[in-house]
Amino acid sequence: MEKIVEQALLFDFYGELLTEHQKQIYEDHVLNDLSVSEIAADRGISRQGVHDMMKRCDKILRGYEEKLHLIDKFLKTKEKVGTINRLANEMKNVDTDSQQKYLDEIEQVSRGILEDF
Repeated sequence: MEKIVEQALLFDFYGELLTEHQKQIYEDHVLNDLSVSEIAADRGISRQGVHDMMKRCDKILRGYEEKLHLIDKFLKTKEKVGTINRLANEMKNVDTDSQQKYLDEIEQVSRGILEDF
């Protein structure tokens, strides 16, 4: 996964667990695409301070994901829902006798989603 997308997902899922100061700096860098220099100037802190804060936040957020696996579960569920959607669309184009095969597969995928939670 691309680093910026991964950081955005980490922030979306776990950002509220950061302190307000950490949240603002991480959000400015990841979501608002501000450079370390821009953030340092805006916040009145050193570039090294911003860099260290970003590393610390990354470590904290990755630690939450290692323990809770919410992003992993979300991505797997999203993939399975995509499979269900694809199967439902394919089912529209087959005769009535062949639809049971699709319904069985949809049921199997949806059961997998329910078992994951």
